[in-house]
This record gives sequence, structure tokens and C-alpha cells, in this order.
Amino acid sequence: MIPSDPRASASTAEGPVVRTTAGAVRGLREDGLAVFRGIPFAEPPVGEARFAAPRPVRPWDGTRAAYAFGPPPPQDLGIQGRTGVLEAPEGDDWLTVNVWTPAPDPAARRPVMVWIYGGAYKLGHSGSPGYDARRIAREGDVVVVTLNYRVGMEGFAHIEGAPANRGLLDQVAALEWVRENITAFGGDPGQVTVFGESAGAGSVASLLAIPRARGLFRRAIAQSVPGTFFSAELAEDIGRALAAEAGLRPTVADLATTDPRRLTEAGQALGAKMGQYVDRWGRIAPTVTPFSPVVDGDVLPVTPWQALASGAARDVDLLVGHNRDEFRLFLVMGGRYGKITDEQAAGALRLFAPGGEAGERAYRAAYPEASPTALYEQVQTDWLFAVPSLRLAEAQTAGGGRAHLYELTWAAPGSGGLLGACHGLDIPLLFGTFEADLGSLLWAGTGVTPEAETLSTRFRTAWTAFARTGDPGWPAYDPEHRRTQVLDTTPTVTSYPEETTRRLWEGYDFTPSPLLG
Repeated sequence: MIPSDPRASASTAEGPVVRTTAGAVRGLREDGLAVFRGIPFAEPPVGEARFAAPRPVRPWDGTRAAYAFGPPPPQDLGIQGRTGVLEAPEGDDWLTVNVWTPAPDPAARRPVMVWIYGGAYKLGHSGSPGYDARRIAREGDVVVVTLNYRVGMEGFAHIEGAPANRGLLDQVAALEWVRENITAFGGDPGQVTVFGESAGAGSVASLLAIPRARGLFRRAIAQSVPGTFFSAELAEDIGRALAAEAGLRPTVADLATTDPRRLTEAGQALGAKMGQYVDRWGRIAPTVTPFSPVVDGDVLPVTPWQALASGAARDVDLLVGHNRDEFRLFLVMGGRYGKITDEQAAGALRLFAPGGEAGERAYRAAYPEASPTALYEQVQTDWLFAVPSLRLAEAQTAGGGRAHLYELTWAAPGSGGLLGACHGLDIPLLFGTFEADLGSLLWAGTGVTPEAETLSTRFRTAWTAFARTGDPGWPAYDPEHRRTQVLDTTPTVTSYPEETTRRLWEGYDFTPSPLLG
């Protein structure tokens, strides 16, 4: 049945057909590409499969229409100004992939890029307009795959009787689907690059450390890696608190028959009051995000930094980096930019900087002219994204692998440039989706300038070159020279630009967040 989708025009009957291991799918021809949406890579994780590892999809007869994105997983919409109902299909077939390919020719063997969305591990959907991959696929002559994975309670909450890190297991299953099927879409299963931003970058970092993901990709791109990984004890304690918000126990027996919307509401309720748990949960309490990958000793044996330093991914090329003003986005959208008191800055410095009160003194000495807002922003940019990203490059190099490092310093023009090079700016630049999702804020009132288009093209050129060759166009990182690509109006290669931050955090290890109380 052809859905009532604007893309499903009279030409759909002539759309390209590809046979997957589960059955045939018919896509659409768009802008010189063949596009397939909503292909299931696993069974819907409902009923007996709820909170289980993903299960192989059942084969189907005939040709399945692949015209519309699959429904998003149950998720929190109350972040970064997003509220209300997500504009997406409804249903429980959450685990689907989408493919953009120049031509579904098995002989083409093009590089493959697999996108993993971010969203604080509690929201995200591969059908979001900001992730339209047509420009990457067309300009880079690559096959692009985007995927859905379970988030929030469904994908990351600690639940007795369920495997940890179910969202990560979904990603592994999608990569297995790519290995088994992408040749038919014109891709090379031996030339797969995973790439993602924020929680998507945390997922990429996790995949580098997950034994069952080895061999499923050759290269990895991690954009703004978050440093939050939970210990098993912390995840268990948060799991109890999440279930208690719904009046339930954190067990499969209690939760598997509960409406996912009720569990999403429980996650939102706990997120809104996580600040009350600082004495138990430490640094992660103010993040309003009760979900992260869990270092459980099984799915994820150790943190990505420990895994890479030991050589676990030395055969995987790595491209990693961050934006200069990461935390600015959250301050501006929360209406707090320029309104942070010195007391609030002191609290943030003591909580997030290495060494507590000594860390506060070190930051104030390093930035003597900084305002309370600037200090508050700087330490959270450093702790949450900048240093974890830098350390991933350092760990990969220490383990005998190859890494390329970048920093985005170009300022978003919207809001009079107030947002700076904030978190998420790299997404519309990479995809060229300036008017979608966050892009509508970053370019608000300015329009897309030639400067933005030039930088956007530079992103896609570097990313797709890396997917093809392992070289994005600048030297690899090394501990002596620390060469870093600065992405701005005029790109330059220099020693890591945030030397003050690097020195403040020298010797600090990103270990799993512990349970304190």
C-alpha cells in the first residue's frame, strides 16, 4: 500500500526496487538519488520483545513500500524548546533504517556512512528534517544510512531482567543489517563509517568499545562527545527512581505491560527534579538527563577512553571534535545567558572542574577577566563535550590508532551572533539543512549566507573524504604537535586551540559516573 505521503507521487510505481535479506523494498527517485525510508531492521520491540535485545525482522512477501520514515521511538519532547506532539508516523515499528544512494547498483561499492542521531539519549528520530541526507549522498557520491534506536526508558534505563544499553544494541543490529544488505543498495560493507553528534557521538564512542560491534565499521566520526557514562550502581539507582515516578518497580514484569507514554512521562518528571539528587548522583544530576550508556561489564565492558587507550579500536580510523561554545545553546534557550550569579558560577566550578574547590581556583586564575556567566559556560563546555572529545583522540593515539581532531569556531549568525559556535551548529552545516530543526534558530532573521554555504560544503567534503580514504584533509593528531583543524571562515591547522582547557584538565580520567550515596 502506498502511504499518503507527498513523496509518494504517481512515479512511485516506477521507483527502484531492492531485495533485502527479509524481502523486497521499493523506494523513490529524488534529486538524482534513490531513497528508501522506513525499512525494518529488527522486529518491533513490543509485547514479549519489550526491553529485550533487538530480534531479527521477519521476512515479508511481495514488495514493501519504503516511501515514508518509520515511527519514532517513545521519547521526551521537552528539551531545547521542543514540546507537544512530534510530527511523525505513529506505530510501534520503531527500529527502521533509511537509505540515500546515488544508484542501487551492487557493482558500485560506494563508501557507506551510517548516521546516529543525538538527543541526550532520551529523544531523537532519523526522520527529523535536519537529518535529510541528500546533499551528503549526492555531493560525496556515498551511500548514507540513518537509523532509529530506542531512547529513554525503552533504550537506556536499568531494568531488572533486561539487558543494559538496549539502544546501543539496536545500533549494532542496524549495522549488522548494513553489513548484510548494503551491497544491494550500491554500498561497500567493507567501507562503513559511523558518524553521530552529541548522544550520537557518545554512541559512536561506545560502539568503538563494544566487542560485538567490532568489524561492523571501518571508520568513525564523533561530533561533540559527551563525557557521561554511568556505572552499573548509578544506573541501577536511577532506574529505581525512574520506575518510582511511575509507581512501579524497575523490573521487566512491572514495566513491559506499561504504556510507553507513561514511562516517558516518568523520565520527564525525574529529569525536572534531578538537581535534588546531587548528593547521590554528583555531576550528572544537573544535566536533567537520567540516561546514558552504562559500563555494565558485558555490552559495554569499559569506557571508550579506556578501550581505545588499550588498542581496542586501533584498526578503526577516527575523526573527532567539538564546537568552541558548546554550552552556550543551553544557556540561551533556557533564558539564562548573562544572568548567572557568582554564587551559581562557584557552584558549577566546584562541581564540574577537576579538584572541587581547587578546580574553582584554577579556573578563576586561568580566566581572571571572565564573568560568572562565562565561567559557568566554560566549565560545562569543557566537562561535558570539549575534554571528552579531545581525550578520545588522545586515547586512540595512545592505543596505536589514528585520529584526526577538529574544533568548530565559526559563530552562528542568528540572535545577533549570541549563540556563537554552540552545540548542534555542526548538524545543519554538515547536512545543509539550514531551515530545519535547530537550524531555524541558528539562522533566525539572517538567511543563509555564502559564508555558511562555503563552510557547509567544506564539512561535507571533509567528512565524505574521510569516509572514502580515512583522511579528512588535515594531519593526524599526535601528542607532541596536537594538530587540530579549526573550522571557520578561513580554515587553519594549528596546535589544539583550547590550551588553557587542556592544561586545566591534564591528568583527569573520564571514569564511569559513580553512585555517591
